[in-house]
Amino acid sequence: MKNYLSFFVFLLVAGSCKNTTNQLPINQFQQENLENYTLVDVRTPEEFEAGHLDNAININWYDADFTERVGVLDKKNTIYVYCKKGGRSAKAQAVLDSLGFRAVDLTGGYDVITGSEED
Repeated sequence: MKNYLSFFVFLLVAGSCKNTTNQLPINQFQQENLENYTLVDVRTPEEFEAGHLDNAININWYDADFTERVGVLDKKNTIYVYCKKGGRSAKAQAVLDSLGFRAVDLTGGYDVITGSEED
């Protein structure tokens, strides 16, 4: 029984560590020194047109073909994904992980960068 408990605790800790390595606060993201990456904005086209990070491509989370559209991205690249506040990008990051990508969720969202976040 003790071995099962130890194994469960190990899995819990290992799972927690995995999640934190796939996240980065958006205000700490810097493209200057990155190589082999793709920056994906998962907001709507209207949100994207109102402003976005340099070099970002827009793949709308709400599109029915989201999985197919991200599926053609280069798997050699690390995929950095963001949205408005962080909800959609967390879901998108999970989808990308399930498709075999190395994906990083830029937590906090675009509103942190623009100062539009509400308390």
